Amino acid sequence: MKRLKTQELSKLSHDDLVARESDLRSELSRLRSKAARGTLKKELGEIKTVRRNIARVMTAISIEYNRAQTSEAGAEASSSKNTKAKEEPQS
Repeated sequence: MKRLKTQELSKLSHDDLVARESDLRSELSRLRSKAARGTLKKELGEIKTVRRNIARVMTAISIEYNRAQTSEAGAEASSSKNTKAKEEPQS
């Protein structure tokens, strides 16, 4: 399995990222099964690559989530400033 690029992952939607994570987890399970049976060549480092790809996908999901939270917080802060300014009577 090839290494996933961070730029490539940032272009994907949330649903695509979740699907990619699910696929990688099932592949990791398959590879671990092969390793237990003794049919996986350890020199290839496939398990390591898949584990790191899962981490990359999870990081991309986390970044996306944090961006959404930040934009919501920014929108709430600006709207609360506007309402406070309207509520206070001017002298």
